[in-house]
Amino acid sequence: MKYRNLLFLIVLILLIDQCLKIYIKTHFYYGQEVAVLGSWFRLHFIENEGMAFGMKFGDASIAKLILTLFRLVAVGFGFYYLKTMIHKGFSKATLICAALILAGAFGNLIDSVFYGKLFSESSFCLGQWVPWGTGYANLFHGRVVDMLYFPLIEWTLPSSTPFIGAYTIRFFEPVFNIADASISIGVLTLLFFQKRLLTLPKEVKTD
Repeated sequence: MKYRNLLFLIVLILLIDQCLKIYIKTHFYYGQEVAVLGSWFRLHFIENEGMAFGMKFGDASIAKLILTLFRLVAVGFGFYYLKTMIHKGFSKATLICAALILAGAFGNLIDSVFYGKLFSESSFCLGQWVPWGTGYANLFHGRVVDMLYFPLIEWTLPSSTPFIGAYTIRFFEPVFNIADASISIGVLTLLFFQKRLLTLPKEVKTD
């Protein structure tokens, strides 16, 4: 598979991811929710300062900076290694999975690096484009926009439940974005089919 075809896939995912994020950021109040397909698929606007699906890597500003710089290095290395994988003869499916992971990482990196400088704070007011440098955070300290919410199953434990009491359980609880989905599809596909996808054909194996 040619490198330019993988780049086209990456750019396509980035465009979809960023267009949806910018639309949500500028048209939704923070925490606003809109039903798309009944109650099990909703657009729910939140932002997170950490990794995929709202996970966090510490609360301090330095932790956020370290995480963003790590993403930057990882994405830069990812483009280099994608070319290496092509030369080594990995299958088309493996290369597509790698491109999905790279596109997702790049998509969230854009938020982390630039959004703090480009947008106003989102809360009771809609987020807006602002002149460079007048946004809600410094460079490399932007928050990642999430909006996809699939609470497919929801049930409430009765108040008589030992040690827990009344508690509502939802599956799937995390709110995520297109970039997160792209990473997850790539990673899970490689994990489930690793024997087939991560093994080079004998004739192209290298030492």
